[in-house]
Amino acid sequence: MLRTLAVAGAVAVLLAAPGAAEAQDAPPNPRVVIETSMGDITVELFRPRATVSVVNFLTYVQAGFYDGTIFHRVIRNLIIQGGGLEQDHTPRAEGLRGPILNEATNRLQNRRGTIAMARLGEPNSARAQFFINVGHNDMFNHRNTTQNGYGYAVLRGGGGRDGRRRRHRARAHHPGGAA
Repeated sequence: MLRTLAVAGAVAVLLAAPGAAEAQDAPPNPRVVIETSMGDITVELFRPRATVSVVNFLTYVQAGFYDGTIFHRVIRNLIIQGGGLEQDHTPRAEGLRGPILNEATNRLQNRRGTIAMARLGEPNSARAQFFINVGHNDMFNHRNTTQNGYGYAVLRGGGGRDGRRRRHRARAHHPGGAA
């Protein structure tokens, strides 16, 4: 069975409208709705603890970078990853920005339902790709400052669990028909 998980249309950013002259409360954390072919995922981004990662993610959202990309890695009880490949599995290069600072030291945990920045082996190599934890992934948390212990920066998590569970059970499509 062939199932491709496409991030359909625009990824909408839902920001609360600022009050008229009520500047006493800090604005809420931004919420992002990731529209997919298997249901929407709403995530709240925790800007105070992951400022660089949240600004980076929102910059890609507002530029439309994620439009039409796919969730290319679906690992049962672990993660669903997307944000960097076209539907034909080629990397999306246009609009790709440089790597960002890894904020895995922010003490946010890679728990079920959280969203985190994907990266290469180098701790400060995250760019656009992200993953959603579908299990409690303590092995992705910051342990130390070595390359293997640095961890993955969590931006936070949110609702939309039904769609996330369906995607988690789906098989990822790989070129050549293998899954």
